[in-house]
Amino acid sequence: MRIVVLDDYQQVAARHADWDSLDAEVTFLDRHLEGAELVEALGDAEVVVAMRERTPITADLIALLPKLQLIVTTGRRNASIDVAAARERGIPVCGTAGLASSTLEHTWALILSAARHIPDEDRSMREGGWQTTVGTGLAGRTLGVIGLGRLGSQVATIGQAFGMDVIAWSQNLDAEHARSMGVRAVSKDELLAGSDVVTIHLVSSARTHHLVGAAELAAMRPTAYLVNTSRGPIVDTAALLDVLRAGRIAGAAIDVYDTEPLPADHPLRTAPRTVLTPHLGYVTDDGYDVFFREAVEDIAAWQAGAPIRVLG
Repeated sequence: MRIVVLDDYQQVAARHADWDSLDAEVTFLDRHLEGAELVEALGDAEVVVAMRERTPITADLIALLPKLQLIVTTGRRNASIDVAAARERGIPVCGTAGLASSTLEHTWALILSAARHIPDEDRSMREGGWQTTVGTGLAGRTLGVIGLGRLGSQVATIGQAFGMDVIAWSQNLDAEHARSMGVRAVSKDELLAGSDVVTIHLVSSARTHHLVGAAELAAMRPTAYLVNTSRGPIVDTAALLDVLRAGRIAGAAIDVYDTEPLPADHPLRTAPRTVLTPHLGYVTDDGYDVFFREAVEDIAAWQAGAPIRVLG
């Protein structure tokens, strides 16, 4: 049996699980592949392991892989896999657990980096500079959380620990849940106009596509920061570039993008007032231990004909 592990950018998947326990040839791909190159790499694979949503596994791709028998994705959800097309072929799609704490921590790393201009000051220090910016304190400021689910609730709790007033909005916000956390449920307009930091914690879907667009960005305070560690398409990138270049918001801290990896010539890479990270929210050693250990467990269970963690 041949297994292909996609998008192992850091070349670490092999050491985070006991792949040798599987009776299989395992290939780890350390760069993102598309089109014919991807089809060639997967052509004789019975099992494909996808790292989150890095590579779309579409109906067209599945149709070109006659030997494919199992798809495993890290995480419990992967919108880039056409589960229905796989099911039609009789191919099960399995998932794994993950660590919400990883993205929680990274969200706050981005908030603090943006508010205190850490990348700018680090760069200045290395160039011989000293104290070139004035940071924004968080205590007494307002944190606006878009999406008060599991992760958004944890982000809100940390905001309160920093002494921030926390408000929240989402399309299906449970106002009682918000009150129980000491969070004020507000309208989207109130959140955008009243927040010093706006942080997004929603699932990407048709309803959330470009949920934060030109009108929403225009409603934000000129001193406010936008943080996105959820999914790129929730924010209208063109509109965000416009307000950043015009200085109409203080800045943006972004970990997710419409296209990943972000093209080398993408305008976000040179946009002012930004802190950019390459979708690192879930990228930790502990998180990878869970992802790849459970991916191996899924494959082993499938080989043995035992119950597997099927998505959907």
